[in-house]
Amino acid sequence: MKFTLSWLRTHLVTDAELPTILKTLNAIGLEVEGVENPAEKLGAFRIAKVLTAERHPQADKLQVLTVDHGTDLNGGNPLQVVCGAPNARAGLVGVFGVEGAVVPVNGMVLRKTAIRGVESNGMMCSYRELELGEDHDGIIELADDAPVGQVYAQWAGLDDPVIDVSVTPNRQDCMGVRGIARDLAAAGLGTLNDIIVPEIAGEGPGPDIRIEDAEGCPAFYARVVRGVKNGASPEWMAKQLKAIGQKPISALVDITNYIMIDLGRPLHVYDLGTLKGGLVARKGRAGEQVLALNGKTYSVDETMTVIADDEAVHDIGGIMGGEHSGAQDGTTDVLIECAYFTPERIAVTGQKLGLTSDARGRFERGVDPAFLDDGLSIATFLVTHLCGGTPSEATRVGAPPVAPKTVAYRPDQCLALAGVDVPADEQKRILEKLGFAVSGDAAGIEYQDGMPVSVAGDWTVTVPSWRRDVDGWPDIVEEVVRIVGLDHVPSTPLPRAPGVARPTATPEQLVERRVRRTAAARGLAEAVNWSFLSEKEAESVGGGHWTLANPISEDLKVMRPSLLPGLLSATRRNMDRGASSVRLFEVGRRYFAQGERATVGFVLAGEKTPRGWRSGKAQGFDAFDAKGEILALLSAAGAPVANLQNFGEASAAYHPGQSGTMRLGPKAVLAEYGVLHPGLAKQFGLTGTVVAGEIFLDAVPAKRRSGSLRAPYAPPALQAVKRDFAFLLPVDVEADALVRAVRGAEKKSIVDVRLFDVFVGPGVEDGQKSLAVEVTLQPGDKSFGQDELEAISAAIVKAAQKLGGSLRA
Repeated sequence: MKFTLSWLRTHLVTDAELPTILKTLNAIGLEVEGVENPAEKLGAFRIAKVLTAERHPQADKLQVLTVDHGTDLNGGNPLQVVCGAPNARAGLVGVFGVEGAVVPVNGMVLRKTAIRGVESNGMMCSYRELELGEDHDGIIELADDAPVGQVYAQWAGLDDPVIDVSVTPNRQDCMGVRGIARDLAAAGLGTLNDIIVPEIAGEGPGPDIRIEDAEGCPAFYARVVRGVKNGASPEWMAKQLKAIGQKPISALVDITNYIMIDLGRPLHVYDLGTLKGGLVARKGRAGEQVLALNGKTYSVDETMTVIADDEAVHDIGGIMGGEHSGAQDGTTDVLIECAYFTPERIAVTGQKLGLTSDARGRFERGVDPAFLDDGLSIATFLVTHLCGGTPSEATRVGAPPVAPKTVAYRPDQCLALAGVDVPADEQKRILEKLGFAVSGDAAGIEYQDGMPVSVAGDWTVTVPSWRRDVDGWPDIVEEVVRIVGLDHVPSTPLPRAPGVARPTATPEQLVERRVRRTAAARGLAEAVNWSFLSEKEAESVGGGHWTLANPISEDLKVMRPSLLPGLLSATRRNMDRGASSVRLFEVGRRYFAQGERATVGFVLAGEKTPRGWRSGKAQGFDAFDAKGEILALLSAAGAPVANLQNFGEASAAYHPGQSGTMRLGPKAVLAEYGVLHPGLAKQFGLTGTVVAGEIFLDAVPAKRRSGSLRAPYAPPALQAVKRDFAFLLPVDVEADALVRAVRGAEKKSIVDVRLFDVFVGPGVEDGQKSLAVEVTLQPGDKSFGQDELEAISAAIVKAAQKLGGSLRA
């Protein structure tokens, strides 16, 4: 929401300087996003007069001017300037940029230069070059009596700061300059002027309008003005609109824009001569289209409210009017529409059409439903005052939702809820300045033990029609505290209970902390991504279960069924910015029809190790790197890593044959990992080998992830014994099956089994492979005897034989 300081002062009588106003706006919750003063960048541009204008000797379209700039530059003597503007002539008074000035439109610094062999000093400027308009057909022409030598911005009244305020969605009342002025007045920064609503003496009956969609448009008011003469807006109105970035179009159009920004009340003006029959607010119909004022054609349907005549749709209700029926230069009779549209209907329509406008931004927040008559009268007055014409009577159809809303409130609730002790009379003053009506018992005095005690009475607070966001007494407290200033809320520490504080983190949170620390310690960087995905991204990982009814955008529509899309997008952004190695992880939630699932995801891409000096090649990641991260993070989560089984059935997001899952039994999947499927990598713009994995924390047995203390470390008294075994097994037997079988051969003595060699080639028959394992045996209270070692070895060989293996000679 942009407005100028002078515009604000038309509603607020105040002596406060700009810094005080900005500080107060921030203090009362209207965050100032920026302040820009056009005069600051135009300080080097002065009013100058062209004394002579002669044809350039080397160019037909250029002229050589002598310019009186009225300054001490060049000893006060006129300067020679080469100019190509068609309207440059002797006697013209315009705007001159001296040497060293910076042209606002392109940042060019003016220097003394030679153009086609003729020296030129400075530049005569157009409106577009100074960012004061779009006119670039010629240089600026000022009145003949404009003071030569004076700074143009000061003479033109451009020393008027433009304030840009961020208005939160609940503050629909501050989508107009008057609402902001009201808040500043309540904060003690001045007095709010009374709004002047003219009385319109209409002649003849009002226009034919009706409502067929009362749910979308509860109230529709209108008035006809005949005999208008459309033209350029008055200078004061065009100046204010241009200052905030609005392009003046014509008086009729600019009036509606001015009222919308000034009072927060959108309106629309129709060219009555283009309408066929009366206007009706109804639902759209399948197949209907409207060419909007932005030059685009939109298809409407029965979920949208439109304004139409007997033949066609002329307005997407509350969002944008149609080009065909808009006010034109030759318009003589107009119909002024002032309607109330349901905020929810406006929001859904705008989102479905992908259409934004200033009117939509106000209607979907909720404009003042009690301001229809006044808004129509103000618009009618400005039309007749600036464009002439004779107004008709007003036609009023429907009824806006203006039922008063009351809230029971006690002044002592401010201290109880917000911790700020504001006197009751000050609270009443603030609320009344904001437009609330306060009635009920005032604060009184009671005596307790002979001492006077202040007692707050019970109030009934009537909410103004422009504050649809206020529902209960906490909202009243918020209004009081906001105006008093949030910086007055004291920082009060919570009372500390005696003794040792109980832990506040849940077992699940403790697991997430351990996993997060472990991932960071292993060199992975944490990413925090949106929990929403586009439908296309969700489909790439199996499809989402939850679709938002009112998403922020189409790219954030589905609750994520996997952490991979967000991590892959982050990986691509890092790679696009020159990262040679990306190692990311995220701890978050996946969303399914059954509920949320705590998950850890990671992605490894790019170079695992930097390019070596000897080979000149970098080493990339592979599926075993992903498996290593999976095992480390599962161990941190408390999973029984030694008991896990490796299956090769990862989801379709992974490369077949280069991926797997970690399970406790056939059905309990704790994690999946591997090389990313090439198709998925391509979808996210990634090249080379990308590996990833996800750990499903909710699948880790609760007793293992409870965070309970581990048993104290008790090192064995005797040294372990290690034995190596090499077995010949069928090629389809997984190494993991052999490791598990050997570990179970003698559970009391075998504490570890490690695969250290896989061999296929000379000396090994076709259809077989050689697997070598290292077995660690730990004696108990006495060392192993030879007989015991031979018995354990025999048990190991027997376990391998059950898998179809034999001890390799």
